[in-house]
Amino acid sequence: MSSTATPPEGAPPGVSAGAAAIDSARLHWRALEGLYRSAPINALFASDLEIEREGRARIAFDVTPATFHAAGAAHGTIYFKMLDDAAFYAANTMVTDRFLLTTSFNLQFLRPIRAGRVIAEGRWISGRRRVFVAEARLLDDEGEEIGRGTGTFMRSHFALAGLPGYADGLRAAMA
Repeated sequence: MSSTATPPEGAPPGVSAGAAAIDSARLHWRALEGLYRSAPINALFASDLEIEREGRARIAFDVTPATFHAAGAAHGTIYFKMLDDAAFYAANTMVTDRFLLTTSFNLQFLRPIRAGRVIAEGRWISGRRRVFVAEARLLDDEGEEIGRGTGTFMRSHFALAGLPGYADGLRAAMA
């Protein structure tokens, strides 16, 4: 999607085509951020999604002892959650009508996460129609890479505009 694209599906009527085209990407990104915040799973984690450009997503995540395995470091599910979310949202910046689904994900654990702020950076790699590929990396609070992964995502039958979190994010961005 580029700044000349049509407004996201479900954009309220009355928005001029010119204004909508200029801001459509940013509206879509804010709506995706609303979608992230609305997901029940994210109530379990201190995290926040930020999208500043097409094909990129950034999630700040606080790792606490509540996410540790028995040896005192973050459980692998935390790596997957952060990497998958960052790659997913980077890919979904490319799609304004449908929710994407993860079809496969490969990850590498590079270092243990003990605690603190972790940043997941997602980047779209390829695909524009049906299948999308994106990668993500995890950085600890010192900027050291601690994990990375690559995912494949495909369009689902779920319309983004029909998902309450997306619609709420879109409305908030247009207010």
